[in-house]
Amino acid sequence: MYKSLLSAAFLFVSSLTTVYAHEGMWLPNTLKSLVIGDMQSAGLKLSAEDIYSINKSSLKDAIVHFGGGCTASIISNQGLILTNHHCGYSQIQSHSSLKNDLLRDGFWAESQDAELPNSGLTASIVVRIEDVTAALLNLKGDSTEETEELRRKKASELTQAAVYGTHYEAEIKPFYYGNAYYMIVTETFRDVRLAGAPPSAVGKFGGDTDNWEWPRHTGDFSIFRIYANPDNKPADYSELNKPYIPKWHLKIDLAGVNPGDFTMVLGYPGRTDRYISSAAVAYLLDFENPARIDMREASLGVIDAAMASSDLLRIKYAAKQSRISNAYKKWIGQSGGLISYNVVEKKKALETRFQLAAIKNPAHAESSTIPDSFKKLYREQGDSRLARTYYTEFYFYGPEIIRYSAGYKLVAEKYDSLKTAGVLEEHLTKLRKGADGFFKNYDPIVDQAIFAAQLPIYIQGAPEAVKTAQLKELYASNSSATDAVSSLFNSSVFSDEAYMKSMLSGMSKKQAKQLRNDPMLSLSTDLVKAYGTNVQSASERFQTEEDALMHSYMDALMTLMPAEIGSPDANSTLRITYGEMEGSEPRDGLVYKAYTTLDGLVAKYIPGDEEFDLPQRLLDLHKTGEYGPYAVDGELRVCFLGSNHTTGGNSGSPALNAKGHLVGLNFDRTWESTMSDIVFNGEVCRNIMVDIRYVLFIVDRYANATNLIEEMTLIYPPVKAKAKKELQEVEPDMN
Repeated sequence: MYKSLLSAAFLFVSSLTTVYAHEGMWLPNTLKSLVIGDMQSAGLKLSAEDIYSINKSSLKDAIVHFGGGCTASIISNQGLILTNHHCGYSQIQSHSSLKNDLLRDGFWAESQDAELPNSGLTASIVVRIEDVTAALLNLKGDSTEETEELRRKKASELTQAAVYGTHYEAEIKPFYYGNAYYMIVTETFRDVRLAGAPPSAVGKFGGDTDNWEWPRHTGDFSIFRIYANPDNKPADYSELNKPYIPKWHLKIDLAGVNPGDFTMVLGYPGRTDRYISSAAVAYLLDFENPARIDMREASLGVIDAAMASSDLLRIKYAAKQSRISNAYKKWIGQSGGLISYNVVEKKKALETRFQLAAIKNPAHAESSTIPDSFKKLYREQGDSRLARTYYTEFYFYGPEIIRYSAGYKLVAEKYDSLKTAGVLEEHLTKLRKGADGFFKNYDPIVDQAIFAAQLPIYIQGAPEAVKTAQLKELYASNSSATDAVSSLFNSSVFSDEAYMKSMLSGMSKKQAKQLRNDPMLSLSTDLVKAYGTNVQSASERFQTEEDALMHSYMDALMTLMPAEIGSPDANSTLRITYGEMEGSEPRDGLVYKAYTTLDGLVAKYIPGDEEFDLPQRLLDLHKTGEYGPYAVDGELRVCFLGSNHTTGGNSGSPALNAKGHLVGLNFDRTWESTMSDIVFNGEVCRNIMVDIRYVLFIVDRYANATNLIEEMTLIYPPVKAKAKKELQEVEPDMN
């Protein structure tokens, strides 16, 4: 079966027009059998073995899964790694204070001893990827449940055997909705330290206004370093740890790329849904995206105003605002793209062709009912998914006090039994640590306003299954949402930092009872219970049924319509996508040039503006044109576009040229491209990368962090290399 799938994928690539040849996120271990020829025809100068090998060092050894949600790349033989500013944002924020505002001022470690540790931050590198499809799909039980159990056991056996006697980790993931399986073996490092970050005026230039937009002028990068024990293996943070010595690190090409040049991006794209049904896309447009957008728009209105009002609130809410706003704007662009590209109708047309093909093929005749089954599933069970959406937005991304109070449920309800068992103090210690972290980045007035802004949307839009009696009564019994939430906060102790920390220093039985009767804990408990009782099982059942339909749909589609099968959907595994540096014309009369420059950045400068202010030093460097070896004909490029198929998780991914040299850093897509998670339109979908020469210019000329530059392997263009050599012969001490 899987050989047929590979053949289908190859047919898909081979049959594409030039416009769409760059669609896909390919597993690096499959390049040789699928797309390496097409990549080389497009300009790649490497072999498949140069990119992915288990017999020798290769490019894959320099690609890092950063913090489990972003990508980074190793850029020196001392474990230096490069990722996005927004990927390292929470770490930069955690080290910031009013006295030492790293978000505002940036940070550059003058030596390795000055680099800052980050608790919980990890960096994972792929050791190898193995096709285990046959080992799992050949297992058949007497029922679906028995088959799944056999496969779970086999997967456990395979992963345990793969890492036996090593410090590696392994997991098996499904691809093509369970029609293929791969085992990924990784090495995960647990000591990752901050080495450098530009000020937010560089790393976040343009803010939310420019997010998902073009032209872009954001220096979205930060620099960390992986540390290992004296044996060069992963270890928890220790002063005895040494910089990690990698198997491979990327060379940096100062020639960059020009329009039409081959580019490729290696990274860990999070999730795409390119094969979903027309019913799923219609649901996304009609229900899910509008709900998520409304809830986040309400909270962002509060947070943005609060951050603009004081530096303290700006620091407290910087990472939260970034986490909430990024997806918010993406969903708006995604919906717009899906509508303008008429994706629902295109999906319906594909499903009609699929049904006709199935009817003509006796072996797959039953598959003809699958599209109608998708529609029935969403019609009859869609409410469970919508309830989950509202609950997620309110409980996990809304007022923090609800989720925080839930952490006290155990000690409030089981105080006596915990004390008798002698474990009460252990639980209180955890709560004390949690309180320190929570209140460091919390403001009760802001949280109260978020609650008040979201409550009417939740009550009016969420299905009844997740609207608790207490929430409805709270909203109905007051003249406004603000009054309702104010009365709730005033009658609860959870937002009172001084009281909570005093209580945790030695909680009494009376105080435990007080918590047990606190209306905020009651609200949190009821909300979680409502979801668990009324929604969770229904939502899981919905997902199980949709996954089963998708499995059957993909199985039939690869036989009946193989030209529709491309690379597997993203699932946070290492992938490679390729294309070229190129602009686009996304709408009538609108032309996107392939790159931006420092001149364009300065043209956007608004003194004192939260999003478009610039450091004086950067303005001075622009005025004098002191760009060093990083300019092209006197022009300093900042960002550039490419036709590489990327998504969330590709943030921080290295952009490489035809020789595998680092030329940029992926950090975004254009707004029109946000639909590429579902459908890739090669005429308009573009990823946005910061030019590596701008990164180096900021590190070198702006920050004078030459200690970091000296670690890197720089490749100078022939003319500049000659000039540099001649200069060194005259002034041997000059950089």
